[in-house]
Parts: sequence; C-alpha cells; structure tokens
Amino acid sequence: MPELPEVQTTVQGLQILLNKKITNIKIYSTKLRYEIPKNIQKILKNSKIIKIYRIGKYIVVNSQNHYSLIFHLGMSGRLRILKPSTFVKKKHDHFILKTKKNILIFNDARRFGFIDLFRTKKISKKHYISRLGLDALDRKLNERYFRDKICKSIVPIKQILLNQEIIAGIGNIYANEILYDAKISPFTKGDSLTILEINKIIKSIKKILRIAINSGGSTLKDYVSVDGTVGNFQNNFKVYNRGGQKKLGYEIKRIVQYGRPTFYCPDIQLMIKKKERRPKE
Repeated sequence: MPELPEVQTTVQGLQILLNKKITNIKIYSTKLRYEIPKNIQKILKNSKIIKIYRIGKYIVVNSQNHYSLIFHLGMSGRLRILKPSTFVKKKHDHFILKTKKNILIFNDARRFGFIDLFRTKKISKKHYISRLGLDALDRKLNERYFRDKICKSIVPIKQILLNQEIIAGIGNIYANEILYDAKISPFTKGDSLTILEINKIIKSIKKILRIAINSGGSTLKDYVSVDGTVGNFQNNFKVYNRGGQKKLGYEIKRIVQYGRPTFYCPDIQLMIKKKERRPKE
C-alpha cells in the first residue's frame, strides 16, 4: 500500500496540473472500494484546478468551483499523467481526467482505492478525513501530543504508529524502518515509553519519511510516480523485507504481528518495560 512518501511524491508530480482547466472526465468503472460519484463530469468539467495537496494518505484536488476530488490509492492504485497522443487505455484503468495538454489516469488492479467528490469547505467532515490524527510530518506532532495519545496504551508501539487516528500517513514499511532507526522494539507498549524514547521515535518519524520522500518513495510491486519513475527508498531498507539477514552482525527477525509482517533486530531494538512504582512506606 502506498504510504505517506509515495503519496507525497505523487502529489508533487501532480503539480503539473495546477491552473489547468478540466476539459473532460470519463469513468470506465465506478466499482472501486466506494462507487465513483457519477456526477463528477457534470460538476467539474470546465473548472480549473487550483490546489493539489495531501491529507495523510489521501490526495486532494481542489477545483475553482469549490468542489474537490479525493483520491485514495488503496493497495495497488496509482495515478499517472500522459500526453493525449500517447494515451492508450490499459487494463484496470477506471477513471481519466483530461486537460488541454495532459490526461490523468487512475489505475487500480485490486480496487481497494477510491475516488470521491465533495464540497471543498466540507472535506474535513468526511468520515475518513475527520477521524485522522496529526499528519506524521506536522510540526504539531511533538512529545506532548504523542505522550497524551499513548500514555495509557498497552498496545505495542508499532500498532500505535499504524493507527491513522493517532498519526496519519505511516504504514507497515515505514513503521518497521522508523522503529529500527529509533532502536526501539516493535513490541514495546505505549505506556512503557519514556519521554526520551518518545522523542527518539518522533525524530525517526521525520527523518525516515523525509529521506523516503527525497528518494521518490519505495517501489515493491505496483507503485511508480505519475511519470512512471520507480521509487528508490527500497534500496535503503534497514530491516523491512530483510528477515534472516544480518545488520551490524545481528540477525533480523521476521514475525507476524497483528496480521502484518514485522521486521526487527532484537539485539539492537531494545524492549522497554514499564517501571513499576514502589508503594509509599
């Protein structure tokens, strides 16, 4: 599934569509995770694209007529941009948006992604947007915010990082890499983390995600940028998909945690246990 770095790389590639008028929209199949609204063409045709940005793993395209398209790439979805003269419909192309000089195509083999349309001023009220926590790169993601969210949690820290209602944008790949960078076991419970460890995790979140964005994201199976360029961060993985290999002389383990593969090095990523308070004498 594309995570924050892949979505941000996609958003950067989409900026070529800024201030361009939408000349046509065609829906080849409405059946994605949610059905594509059939009135998209009627509402957006001849409107200008004025802003393209990201909320967590969601891509938002604002139009001049105060409506916004929302894209979620799901497991295998991707957006690509082509010149009209080079466009040939491919299998799993579900949606195209045309401007005078470009065509935006939404392709999704597994159909877990979706396309939605909503009034721009009401985007924050959409159920899948309103539930999101702070963006992983938000400056407000600090020690106090993190501590308030997890201080009473007995959930392992890796699951906390994956919880979009706490931090938006992190998926399984980057949760593994972040915790290795912070040298913290994925099994450490939220209420066991000290202020020092919390700050290590926050620092690693910013560091790993920014490096990944600068690398164009990670390409494992389906993901490529809008111009077809593959990501490069997969070449920098320290633990993800490295089960059985050695890191600094220590073996990387692979286990299944909450239904997802977890990669970690127990000799480097230390397990932190909650300190028991001594009863007052």
